Amino acid sequence: MDLANPKVLKLKGFLFLVLGVLSGALIFIKVPEWEVIILLAICGWSFARFYYFAFYVLHHYADPNFRYSGLVDLLKYLIRGRK
Repeated sequence: MDLANPKVLKLKGFLFLVLGVLSGALIFIKVPEWEVIILLAICGWSFARFYYFAFYVLHHYADPNFRYSGLVDLLKYLIRGRK
């Protein structure tokens, strides 16, 4: 499968959206309280901002020359510093 294919990437993004909506809906069905929806929204927003921080802000502003392939590499970099 060609993971660089724009159609495949769009499908993958759409499936992530569906997964997020369904999981949030199932949580709300299990615990139907407005506080749960608010906390789920804050959780989703916070993870999205962390993703932006980890893969955009650090690369473009903190250290543009450092390349990392995932969160494990990022964590090692943040703990040990650049080698």
